[in-house]
Amino acid sequence: MLAATAWAGVGLADEPAPREEAEAFFERSVRPLLVERCLSCHGGPAKSGDGKVKVRGGLDLTSRAKILEGGDSGPAIEPGNVEDSLLVRAIRYHDEPRMPPDRRLDDGEIRALSRWIEQGAAWPGAADDENEVPTPAAASPGIDLESGRSHWAFRPLADPPVPEVRDRAWPASPIDRFVLEKLEAQGRSPAPAASRRAFIRRASFDLVGLPPTPEEVDAFEADPAGDADAVARLVDRLLASPRYGERWGRVWLDLVRYADTAGETADYPVPEAYRYRDYVIDAFNADLPYDRFLAEQIAGDLLAPAGPPERARAAVIATGFLAVSRRFGFDPQNYHHLTIEDTIDALGKSVLGLTIACARCHDHKFDPIAQADYYALYGVFESTRYPFPGGEETKRPRDFVSVPVADGSASEAVELAYAVAESPTPADSRIQRRGDPKNLGPAVPRGFPEVLVGRDAPPIGSGSGRRELAAWLTDRSNPLTYRVLVNRVWQHHFGRGIVASASNFGVKGSPPSHPELLDWLASRFIEDGFSIKALHRRILLSAAYRTASTAGPASASEAEADPENVRLGRFNRRRLDAEEIRDALLFVSGGLDSGRGGPHPFPPVEQWGFTQHSPFLAVYPSDRRSVYLMTQRLRRHPFLALFDGADPNSSTEARNATTVPTQSLFFLNDPLVHQAAEGLADRLLAASDDPSARIDRAFRLVLGRPASAVEIDRMRAHLDECREDLAAVGEPPDTLERRTWASLARILFGTNEFLYVD
Repeated sequence: MLAATAWAGVGLADEPAPREEAEAFFERSVRPLLVERCLSCHGGPAKSGDGKVKVRGGLDLTSRAKILEGGDSGPAIEPGNVEDSLLVRAIRYHDEPRMPPDRRLDDGEIRALSRWIEQGAAWPGAADDENEVPTPAAASPGIDLESGRSHWAFRPLADPPVPEVRDRAWPASPIDRFVLEKLEAQGRSPAPAASRRAFIRRASFDLVGLPPTPEEVDAFEADPAGDADAVARLVDRLLASPRYGERWGRVWLDLVRYADTAGETADYPVPEAYRYRDYVIDAFNADLPYDRFLAEQIAGDLLAPAGPPERARAAVIATGFLAVSRRFGFDPQNYHHLTIEDTIDALGKSVLGLTIACARCHDHKFDPIAQADYYALYGVFESTRYPFPGGEETKRPRDFVSVPVADGSASEAVELAYAVAESPTPADSRIQRRGDPKNLGPAVPRGFPEVLVGRDAPPIGSGSGRRELAAWLTDRSNPLTYRVLVNRVWQHHFGRGIVASASNFGVKGSPPSHPELLDWLASRFIEDGFSIKALHRRILLSAAYRTASTAGPASASEAEADPENVRLGRFNRRRLDAEEIRDALLFVSGGLDSGRGGPHPFPPVEQWGFTQHSPFLAVYPSDRRSVYLMTQRLRRHPFLALFDGADPNSSTEARNATTVPTQSLFFLNDPLVHQAAEGLADRLLAASDDPSARIDRAFRLVLGRPASAVEIDRMRAHLDECREDLAAVGEPPDTLERRTWASLARILFGTNEFLYVD
């Protein structure tokens, strides 16, 4: 669940959080928990269909006021007092009645509710006086649009000149002059260039998510061309690899919170979702221009008839971006307003770098986004028909979209797209006061945030407005779309964005460290025809990308001068992400299946009967790349959860890199590691009869470098000792050598040199 995955390792705060932070925490970690585990008994609709609300024990959990009022046993919570709150005692199973009665909340969920109470039980939209009704945002005097437009991110995109610098020898591209200008202003110089061996490993993981082979490393090191030409050929080869789309498709899937299940209380499977995943991978491999890529995901079904025939099928599947929005509750149809909120939240963060969903219950506290702006967008998606994946109350999927079969045959169609379509009755939506769909205010014309479009924006026509939304998002004059995209690509190459808060370009986000460079890159991106591959190439050919992560004794003073490396004086070392770790293990062992993922082996739909008490749960073994693993919302794949994989419940702008003991235990005990180690052992035994040559080959495969003489001696001593130990416990002769060499493989897998990229 969202609460369990986002807060499982977080303790309680010592002081009350600011209201905005506390409300954001409620929306992220508490409201979904209440919907999923509590409202079916304490505020959800009764099954009789008579419009009544089920309130067991007199306790209604649908508003802060009703929670404070409590039920038959008294007030459910005491804000700020966790230990004496009856709700906490009930969910800890300390007192009767125990809640939920069927299955105790996990520790992360209990911590989330406890933290919320300790923070004061913030509830977005609940005014200090609970009887106060906020002024509708359309008439709110609190939003100063003219002042808001002065914020750097809302200003028109500029095309600044490339600066002059004193050191004319170092820059390899205009990018470097922007970087060097900042360093020279501080009296600093960039680190020297990384070795070719370090560079090819860095570029390979960045572009295709896999390590280079020993033969590729040797060829790159031996390339007689100058560094610029050798690097250009390497980058072009990596960008042409089909593995590129699998790596960068995963980056986009993080942002759009892709999952193969719906996310409501029973987490129903969505067997057709993989088609959207494959669409994203194919689009990156084909270098589909970003404006088209984005437009298809918003309105592909509407663009398909007028577009190239060969893209018609893909364009419809592309709207899976909207279809994969999370479902809520035991009957998702009754919580569709939360699904639309999830759509707006993901769209705002991933494409515009704005927290638009913060305006659902009230005007945005910091950014010039009114509540009316939220419901202007809400109307677009409320006028869109989402597919129904199934749920506890209605167990069968419906409203899926038919698309032509993959071979282009006009005689057949498949039902298999999890996509959206136009509502037969598009209409403007009414403001939901305090975010409550039962407390409606005035209607708001469908449209986009006024601070970004002005008062003279043309009205939306007779449809949902998704066609107009796609056109506005991809318009060259949009001040955010292309700034946000180039910043994300930069972030994934350098470990930190020019704007560090990559999904928040608003007032409370981080200011850009190199604002002129950001706009220069965005302008070049537009000039290059929205080619993401051209953007990669421009960045990777820069001297800034080729700097070393360490520079001997000078590195300490450099780190001290700029500990966060904001000015890019050196390269940021990074840990491999979860997918890179797993894929690298399979790759070096020779066990990686390079085939496409395809559909997952879900049970037949006729057998679906999942409930909140018996939800869908599965892990499907696979030797294919990790991007093809079945991704479940409410329970992440155990490996991806352990190594900080993306949370499929919300847009993920960057991966965390935690260090916990269970990660070390994984490399000692997990079957995947043992399988990979035995596969590598087989490769080494087949490669040579010379133990020293085998050890060197192991280092080249796993670490990307040859073994030193000292390392060879130590590893030979380890092998001798391991062989004796295994023989002493009765290891059969026919498997003794394989087990011995597998132990060496596990040692290398557990090293920082394998897990980190310089």
